[in-house]
Amino acid sequence: MGGILVLGLGNILQGDDGMGVHVVRWLAEHAPNTGAVFLDGGTIGSALLVTLEGVDALLVADALELGLEAGQVTVFQGEEMDRLLARPKASSVHEAGLAELLDMARLLGCLPARRALLGVQPRTIGWGDTLSPPLARSLPEAGRRARMLLEEWRREAL
Repeated sequence: MGGILVLGLGNILQGDDGMGVHVVRWLAEHAPNTGAVFLDGGTIGSALLVTLEGVDALLVADALELGLEAGQVTVFQGEEMDRLLARPKASSVHEAGLAELLDMARLLGCLPARRALLGVQPRTIGWGDTLSPPLARSLPEAGRRARMLLEEWRREAL
């Protein structure tokens, strides 16, 4: 496969929990020329392991509970991402599944060297198919920060 994979995590029927999927959709619409493959990873599972095989770079977008102001966007790259995922207390309901997925990829030798987790602090996770106002307002910023990282990775690959 090669190239860059952007994986959006979350359940769009659970309000802010679906932020990662919304980021992927924003990127697909506003940054189609980044050379990336965009994938709605839903609530994650080991079945996604095959999507990592041959990928050079991985960007994961998700709602992350970090104790910040709702809508705040944070990016964790490489080992910083690994340390976040290795913490005993998960900051996302998908974090354990993502950590397991990346551990399996590491064991199989297909963990992308370039990897990042773009997290957005949620306000409301519960039944509902729309983002809370702070996350709706932060979606363009999250998308722009993701696009900048994708463009940087693309330049590095040339």
